Amino acid sequence: MRISLNWLKKYVKIPETVSDEELIKLIGARLVEVEGVIDETHKYDNIYIVRVEKAEKIPETHLTLCQISDGGSELVQVVCGAPNVREGMLAVWIKPGAIVPASVKEDAPFVIGKRKMQGYESNGMLAGADELDFGDDHTGIVEIDPEMAKPGDLFADIFELNDLILEIENKSLTHRPDCFGIIGFAREVAGILGQKFDENSVSDILSKGVRSAAARAKAPAARGDGTAGRAPRENMDTESISIYEDNICQRYTAMVLEKHGELKKKYLTWQDTVLSKSGMKPISPIVDATNYLMLLTGQPLHAFDYDKFIKVGKTDSPKIIIRLARKGEKLVLLDDKEVILNENDIVITSNDIPVALAGAMGGKSTEISDDTKNIIIESASFSLYNLRKTQMAHGIFSEAITRFTKGQPPYQTLEVAEACAEILRDGYKISSVMDNYPNPKKEVVVKISPKEINNLLGTEYGYKIIEQTLGNVGFNISCDCGKEEVCECEYINVVAPVWRTDIHIKEDIIEEVGRLLGYDNIEPTLPLHATAEKNSMFELKRGIRNKLSALGANEILTYSFVSERILEKACLDLKNSYKIVNSISPELQYFRQSIIPSLLEKTYLNEKLPVDSFAIFEMNKVYQKEWGLNDENVPSEKNNLGFIVAERKNNGTAFYTAKKYVESLLKEYNIEADYLPLKNGGAIAKPFEPCRTAEIRLKDEPDLLIGVVGEFKNSVRNSFKLANYLAGFEIDLDLVLEKCSRIKKVKLGKKKTEDLTVTTAKTYAEVLAEVRKEYPEAIIHPLSIYQADGQKTKNISFRIERLDN
Repeated sequence: MRISLNWLKKYVKIPETVSDEELIKLIGARLVEVEGVIDETHKYDNIYIVRVEKAEKIPETHLTLCQISDGGSELVQVVCGAPNVREGMLAVWIKPGAIVPASVKEDAPFVIGKRKMQGYESNGMLAGADELDFGDDHTGIVEIDPEMAKPGDLFADIFELNDLILEIENKSLTHRPDCFGIIGFAREVAGILGQKFDENSVSDILSKGVRSAAARAKAPAARGDGTAGRAPRENMDTESISIYEDNICQRYTAMVLEKHGELKKKYLTWQDTVLSKSGMKPISPIVDATNYLMLLTGQPLHAFDYDKFIKVGKTDSPKIIIRLARKGEKLVLLDDKEVILNENDIVITSNDIPVALAGAMGGKSTEISDDTKNIIIESASFSLYNLRKTQMAHGIFSEAITRFTKGQPPYQTLEVAEACAEILRDGYKISSVMDNYPNPKKEVVVKISPKEINNLLGTEYGYKIIEQTLGNVGFNISCDCGKEEVCECEYINVVAPVWRTDIHIKEDIIEEVGRLLGYDNIEPTLPLHATAEKNSMFELKRGIRNKLSALGANEILTYSFVSERILEKACLDLKNSYKIVNSISPELQYFRQSIIPSLLEKTYLNEKLPVDSFAIFEMNKVYQKEWGLNDENVPSEKNNLGFIVAERKNNGTAFYTAKKYVESLLKEYNIEADYLPLKNGGAIAKPFEPCRTAEIRLKDEPDLLIGVVGEFKNSVRNSFKLANYLAGFEIDLDLVLEKCSRIKKVKLGKKKTEDLTVTTAKTYAEVLAEVRKEYPEAIIHPLSIYQADGQKTKNISFRIERLDN
């Protein structure tokens, strides 16, 4: 999403003390992530408004010889090829030496100069919309309304084009659909600047649309209670709209506009420039009106050809049905692409015949064209969950569906439709209004005390600052005692505005106060409560990490999600894995049953290293369907340790190396285990060769299987394209934590460290062996090796970690 700072400043007053850079920084810190800033402050330099004083056709050409006035005493000669150039019109002149705006981002921007055309000197050019970067229209030059400008005016000044455009990261506004319109965005900016947003300005922005359109539809004007411009239910046609499932469409408004004149687009407008700066191209008066209001309010609109709509449904008047698509239904969209609908898609139908893919794209059968007489303006609120599935299934990523997938609220559908009718008033008048709002949203009231706010934030905000901060962005606050003004009651009632669909609980209110006043303004303090008890599993993993790393193994971290391909390569049963319905990637479709498949995949990459051997391990969660669901009705999970050792030489020691790692690790925690022939190792044993794999069972509790250690099946090694000399193990860390007699000592013991430096002529390996022999229960960390030039001896330093039990 793109936000024009100049457009934003029309609805919120930016203090002179706050620079654009500071404002952008504030927006990034308190509202949304700003991915980038497009600097257009010099894009339209040396471009002027001029009057065409003379226009003479050049014989036997399509060119016109023009004399233009830029407000100076002398006329300037320009050759123009546009068919619409004429005497008396105001046009846009790109002066010699200026850059054509549409080419600014190109590697070699086009600089206009003086040149001869058909023997006549042309000083610069009269520009079309495409050259000014306002769409693709190349049918003629841009004409300027004489009431807006005079010859000599800077083009950028008239249309406020010296601008900074903010590129907003959409995902950081996923829960804030109100901010996908300039009005909602401005409201939040006012809030973070400590200003009260003037909600009356919203009515002023749409006032003509609300008042005049409402009057023609016999509907009341805005009431200022969150249902602005909404007509009484008894005056609305609700019978012509059927919503088959309430959960797919909260509200559907349709306004029929009857043609009574022509929409002649003669002049370049502010609307055209705003659409372009926001990343959209002007198309036609009707489409531009719907897109402009979407950018302004956040509410997407769609226009149907009324007569085509009626023809499809074979009815005398609109019979609109909103329903889920039926399996196998097809629809040709506006881009001429035919899609096969699925049962998650919401469709708009004319008497049950699909004419649009709701929230995504209209259908070809009801497309607006130059011959369109009457239209239907659709303004609705659709299920974000269905539209997210539609978006992914059909690959549609329009501005409209982006807003719908954030959960557009239904409160302003009628108001925005009426505003659209007002924009189109020169060519259309309201014939009828249909509005179906089966379950109006109830106001959300959160009861909270300032004490609760301050306790969580670590602040000392008073009643007044809390009331003012929330009130600035549209919250209504009253005391629990019933007084209109906030007093010193323990609790206050906070009423969320209708556009805030994300407010439900106390923590939402606390977050608003903290965010709007700035988390960076909260003085950090240490918690007063006692230190929390250490996490036993975390402590266990830390000890294992230190032990295996000291033994030369390398820890890696991979996704808990894996592909079907990897599971099959590792000989694991897909039926025992949970499949993710809405996976973010085809390579991440299943929860993994075991750590080993992920390690095997990474072993292939590491085998390319020029080393004789290496060992990798990972500690993470695994899931198996056979374990069922836990008390919270979610898949049961376990913590496992997976380990693989690879050896390049054919000495048959990989299995014994892996077993040695297991023995050293279990010894660290005083666990005595037996290594027995593999009988029933479960899912973790599937990748291993049964005849060369052992079960690891507790010596004193042989029924408990800790894990397995062994070599891998030939089919597994071949599938992963791995070397022959490979072995590994996987153990259940939850069992280790539960059964190990020494875990509590590890967890509670006080750590003691000491540094040891040895001056010797021996090799590092020899010294390390002696240190380990001297400190068998300690974890040894190598620190440094230093040998001066010409010296036979060297200094080898270690850090020794021991537990004082």
